[in-house]
Amino acid sequence: MAAGTSTLHLLNARLADGGRWTLTVRDGVIAARSPATGAVAAVGDGTRLDLAGALVLPAPVDGHVHLDKTFHGGKWVPHQAGASVRERIDCERRLRRDARPAVAERAEALLRRLLAAGTTALRTHADVDEEIGLAHVEMLLRLRDAYAGAVTMQIVAFPQSGVMRRPGVAALLDDAVTAGADLVGGLDPQSIDGDAAGQLDAVFAIAQRRGAGIDIHLHDADAAGNAQLRDIAARTQAAGLAGRVTVSHAFSLGTPDRGDFERTAGALARAGVSILTSAPGAAPMPPVKPLLEAGVSVFAGSDNIRDSWSPLGSGDMLDRAMLVAWRQGYRSDADLALAYDLCSRLGARALGLPSRGVDVGDRADLIVVEADALGDAIARRPPRKYVIRGGVLAA
Repeated sequence: MAAGTSTLHLLNARLADGGRWTLTVRDGVIAARSPATGAVAAVGDGTRLDLAGALVLPAPVDGHVHLDKTFHGGKWVPHQAGASVRERIDCERRLRRDARPAVAERAEALLRRLLAAGTTALRTHADVDEEIGLAHVEMLLRLRDAYAGAVTMQIVAFPQSGVMRRPGVAALLDDAVTAGADLVGGLDPQSIDGDAAGQLDAVFAIAQRRGAGIDIHLHDADAAGNAQLRDIAARTQAAGLAGRVTVSHAFSLGTPDRGDFERTAGALARAGVSILTSAPGAAPMPPVKPLLEAGVSVFAGSDNIRDSWSPLGSGDMLDRAMLVAWRQGYRSDADLALAYDLCSRLGARALGLPSRGVDVGDRADLIVVEADALGDAIARRPPRKYVIRGGVLAA
């Protein structure tokens, strides 16, 4: 079936509301939805797939992954990095020189793992520094072309080693966006570069000059981190980049200072800056509900998957939804649904992708799993029975 020309009828599909429905997908979107009657002949022309009560969910969106960092596809590499961001950067620069197989093979192995788990859209960061140059960006551009029929991939030119402290990196970031990267990245403007204004001046200038989005890693905690978030928000408003700027991690939003949090959340909401969280194991996590209530866009991603930063991670966004729920203390079915929304519908919205869901008009990016309910799927993380992308069976 070719996307945009086929009709697919999903019979006896269990939805999150517990009911059984027939979904008709046409031209890549859900065109009709009706209670399942068992009358197979009544659905009209097209391909019929009887799901026999299996659960249908919007397909995952991985809002933050590092395909070029992974050791996936190679032998086990024991974790060696220290606890600080600087120590992890230095460790990665050392280990990547001898990592095998080649970075392109490892990146593709991880991408195939994500696809098998049902991810149909993702944002990957590509390291750019004075040693790598544009090699990782160019590799991911080739990978994006090769898998264009299976996944929507956004690429961030990411200065993992810093910008101001690494002469020439700002120019490389500009070249990377010119070469085809969708966004320009940044990293801890104050604690890594020691020159927050300089790094942000460079990043925002590239974004404005090239018409690119921005995605900045920010690990700094408490007041220092929130001050940088408010600076990023002010720059976003001044540049007219609402909806095109993301801050990843933003640990500082987990501050116990309510006044500081409220000032910062308000600034982010007014500027249209999104927050990405990976539900980190030890670091403070941005509080999801208070941010959403303040009007801030929040979504989720895997971040590191079996690399020098962490030996853990599966690439399964049902796993990530479970971790979001765990870290946020979510237990009710409604809260578990919110955790999954961060990994699917809200991720698509933050990445500027078509609405995905199970309602008429939604893009038909779907996964099918054997589960009684969405909460059951998050608790057990069963294998994907089917993956559907744009109305086409992808796996």
